[in-house]
Amino acid sequence: MLVQQFFVNGLAHSSYLLGGEETCAIVDPRRDVGVYIEAAREQDLEITHILETHLHADFISGHMDLAEKTGATIYAPKAGECDFDHVGLEEGDCFEIEDMSLSVLDTAGHTPEHITYVVSDLSRSEEPVAIFCGDTLFVGDVGRPDLFPGRAEELAGKLYDNLHGKLMTLPDFCEVYPAHGAGSLCGRAMGAKRTSTIGYERKCNAALQIDSREDFIASLTTHMPPAPDHFARCSATNAAGPALVRTLPKPVAMAPEDFAEHARTGGALVLDVRRYDAFGGQHVPGAWHVDLGGNFATFAGWVLPVDGEILLVADDAPRAHEAVVWLHRVGLDQVTGYLDGGMFAWARAGLPTAHISQLSADEFDELTRSGSGMTLVDVRAPSEYDSFHIEGAMNIPAPDLRSRHAEVPKDRPVVVMCSTGHRSSLAASILQRNGHAQVRNLAGGMTGYSAAGFGAECPMCVAPHVPRLAGR
Repeated sequence: MLVQQFFVNGLAHSSYLLGGEETCAIVDPRRDVGVYIEAAREQDLEITHILETHLHADFISGHMDLAEKTGATIYAPKAGECDFDHVGLEEGDCFEIEDMSLSVLDTAGHTPEHITYVVSDLSRSEEPVAIFCGDTLFVGDVGRPDLFPGRAEELAGKLYDNLHGKLMTLPDFCEVYPAHGAGSLCGRAMGAKRTSTIGYERKCNAALQIDSREDFIASLTTHMPPAPDHFARCSATNAAGPALVRTLPKPVAMAPEDFAEHARTGGALVLDVRRYDAFGGQHVPGAWHVDLGGNFATFAGWVLPVDGEILLVADDAPRAHEAVVWLHRVGLDQVTGYLDGGMFAWARAGLPTAHISQLSADEFDELTRSGSGMTLVDVRAPSEYDSFHIEGAMNIPAPDLRSRHAEVPKDRPVVVMCSTGHRSSLAASILQRNGHAQVRNLAGGMTGYSAAGFGAECPMCVAPHVPRLAGR
């Protein structure tokens, strides 16, 4: 029995190859499936099974593409009522892959249809040796149950029952292979370690130390991090069967004049994915900014219209194509072109540009002392703001500025800040798109401000393994 893990940093997503001597299964695949085909080829294995634990909320799954490319059969929760060809599974079902036996447990809680695959390596023992538990159990955490409006308490109760009544009855040595790790918003406090065992989680997982069912439900239905907009959309897309990547538009290089005309008359949005300092220096007027070096996929999926045509501004063609892969991972499929030659070509063509000043910590401190009458907008999540913030700052999380930008005065300078400068640059682009002419970004964010000695260290900003929402 072979287990190979594949980890996507930006989404903190883990998928797996479960292999025997000649065949293998892929568990919870990502949308760009070439990595699995190459891994199977290297191991001289045929991909025969595609196993989904649930309808993923934070990314578009690769089950359709992988099935088309390999002919493998898709296995998915029967309760998910998926619209594509698949084998629907429910508790008590069992099947074999060579000398491995896989039995199915209903582990609803994170989602209503969630299942867990319990694996026994029959060549050695009939004892369960591993579970592929999706988002039911994480290292140091459990799945959040609040993604379905009006059902949070119901699902939290089911999660408690399924964790304690099913998963925690497995042997201590049983290995735990979750679908996410530290940085994912599918939980609240996942550990950085990417696998674990039932015994270790039973002893050390904070959520499992809550004995009372009522206290467990209360813990998981209060003070949860915000859920991005694309979570509900991705679940529905995964149930329907995502479009095959080969059918999506192939982005083409566009000369500056053609790019400008298409953006102006075609209704396409312009998405700049360069570093925030480059975006601040000059950018296409009206562009959105989501820094490819930050938590790109999450925030792009969160704030960008799903059906809109997207034109990219990147440093070069490879970075543009990298951005396309990430956008496809969160279901933003209508990327049709990118600016050939980047902003250098745009400026050389004599086209207009916009700017957002980047303030250093020193400049920002001087500004605060000068009595300039500026408005400081802290665009971090409420939990980050509550842990530490600059006196007088108003807290509006970056994605919320889409609907709350009118709360920010337009008649005075505005400084936006987050923990590093990535989210605040997104926020600055939203404000600028909505008519705020005097927007500045605090480069380095709260991290840089504290490092310069102007404030105490923010405990959320300096923690090495917290959800990326609280960092980049």
